[in-house]
Amino acid sequence: MSITTSPLRILLSDAARAAIGPRLAQTLGSAAHVLLSPAQAPVDFDIAFVSRDVTGLSTKHAVQPATQHFYDLLTNAPSLAWVQLHSAGADRPVYVRLLAQGVALSSSAGSNAGVVAQSALAGVLALARRLPQLMAAQRAHVWAPLIKTGLPRDLGGQTAVIVGWGGIGQQLGAVLRLLGLRVVVVRSSATPAGDDIETVAYEAIHSVLPQADWLLLACPLTDRTHGLISASALALLPAGAHVVNVARGEVIDEVALIEALKNGRVAGAYLDVFAHEPLPAQSPLWDMPNVIASPHSAGFSDANAARVEEVFLDNLGRRLLGQTMLNLVGG
Repeated sequence: MSITTSPLRILLSDAARAAIGPRLAQTLGSAAHVLLSPAQAPVDFDIAFVSRDVTGLSTKHAVQPATQHFYDLLTNAPSLAWVQLHSAGADRPVYVRLLAQGVALSSSAGSNAGVVAQSALAGVLALARRLPQLMAAQRAHVWAPLIKTGLPRDLGGQTAVIVGWGGIGQQLGAVLRLLGLRVVVVRSSATPAGDDIETVAYEAIHSVLPQADWLLLACPLTDRTHGLISASALALLPAGAHVVNVARGEVIDEVALIEALKNGRVAGAYLDVFAHEPLPAQSPLWDMPNVIASPHSAGFSDANAARVEEVFLDNLGRRLLGQTMLNLVGG
């Protein structure tokens, strides 16, 4: 789908226009353009920027009215050619529908990789040092030194199996290696992630799971990774292993994980993503003492918006010049 209208019509939120208005005008230069807000619907447009404030508290399973209104504008705009997303993933149903309609989508992959890696690392350290146990004792006003319940294992010498070797996985792997862990990588191909890093493709993950003291999921959700960590995969983990998931809930069999956490096969988990979001109130994950559950917030940071805006402005400039845009979904 190509842009044939003039002036160029761009849909973006009022907050995004306030944040990048002057720079947007600079990028567009002499190109005739009109900036449209969701309140001006129904209207046709050529380009849309889905900034973080648009999705707000919506998830891909539960969409708030204001977000749904923006989504409806996207799917009903006959001239829409390109949408820039604030997220790294493009698995929300509306994005799948837009791709089917022939609309080009570009993600903001990498913009929050460092923040997500930090969150995953925080999960590892919290579980390794038994912070959930210590915080529960604090709330109960109980003096409970860890020596009473068995000493924590040193992280040095343990093995971390990292699934996904994009920006998140690479940064996480670098820090874990500094802490003395051995890193094994599971990625889209068996091409070595480093000279001394054992690497296998997704389909061979079962061969490395028995080594995993820590199973860290940082991969995109694709046909190859959907359900990758099945009940049989979890059964291959050594007793006392830990799971960290900052990928997507659908990568792991959540029911099987809950059972493994209950029976002690998995010693603990830091989970930022779930099979259904928001996580239902009746989910046992909320109350498990060996689980840290966060509401899909591993990538939140006060500087993310500026990084995403840079991606949008860069891609807009590339599009105007006829150059290949970055992070094209499916490209």
